[in-house]
Amino acid sequence: MSSQARCNPGRFLSQTVSARFRAYAVVSLAAALIWNLPVAHAINLVRVKHLFDIASGFNAPSDVAVSKDGRIYVVDGVNSAIKVFKYDGDPMSTFGQKGAGPGQFHLPLGIDIAASGKVYIADSGNHRVQIMNRQGRFETEFKLPDNKGKPGDPTDVVADESARRCYVADNDNHRILVYDLKTFKLIDIFGQPGTGNREFRYPFLLAQDKEKYLYIVDVINTRVQVLNRKGLFVANIGEWGVEKGHFFRPKGVALDRSGRVFVSDSYIGVIQVFDQTGAFLGAVGDSGTKGVKRFKTPVGMFIDSKDRLYVVEMYANRVGVYKIVR
Repeated sequence: MSSQARCNPGRFLSQTVSARFRAYAVVSLAAALIWNLPVAHAINLVRVKHLFDIASGFNAPSDVAVSKDGRIYVVDGVNSAIKVFKYDGDPMSTFGQKGAGPGQFHLPLGIDIAASGKVYIADSGNHRVQIMNRQGRFETEFKLPDNKGKPGDPTDVVADESARRCYVADNDNHRILVYDLKTFKLIDIFGQPGTGNREFRYPFLLAQDKEKYLYIVDVINTRVQVLNRKGLFVANIGEWGVEKGHFFRPKGVALDRSGRVFVSDSYIGVIQVFDQTGAFLGAVGDSGTKGVKRFKTPVGMFIDSKDRLYVVEMYANRVGVYKIVR
């Protein structure tokens, strides 16, 4: 399954083409009625102020991360590259090209920057995670194992250096792989295919909070699952639907410094906000229109220590940068 297929919100529907079109038309109409009238539906707004967009020849970007020194790293998936920008959005550098060698990528999808500044990249098409220094120079890699003949399929990675653990979403195999960051040996597997707690259907992007709880976007189960660092189930956020607190195709997750959980829905085009128990708090609102902010296929997100929200809009080929208004 290609990275474009995984990130396409219609990829996983099982209806015929005509039935799919009818279903999407109904969903679109229902979503428009609800999300275009936030006051009528008692949707609180988490207001953001647009600062600038980054658009630098991207082709289906998927994820973004920001280092402590303010470098903005964007996964430019179809171009098989990582593009780096200054804190004001000006270009800095690009590393990677299409290939299977060290420092080369094939349809990368997810990214994480560890406390040390090392850059971890889910190199999906090459079935591996690559680790680079902050300048983009290759350091090491580890390959994901096959599962009953099916290749490993990394779509995102979280590096917890304090616990010497690295968590990898193995999308096609419906599980989370846990590696030792010193030996790069596989030491645990969380989950299996299914719809229950601690079961997954195409886990995609990841985030980790200050208490080291892991937030996993469980795409086809239309929820975010929260596990502790040992892999024990903690909570579910969201369920299927188009109303507030519901998802149709969740894709990205990020947490702000107060612990609020932001979840993007690539089909409905909104970002909803929850507390860490899964209670719905509101939706990202537009300070200009005073309505719910609508995005074009929002996928990966990042929130930095200065309350900046970075949103990758895959099919708009840009990263929007916003200030969360408190």
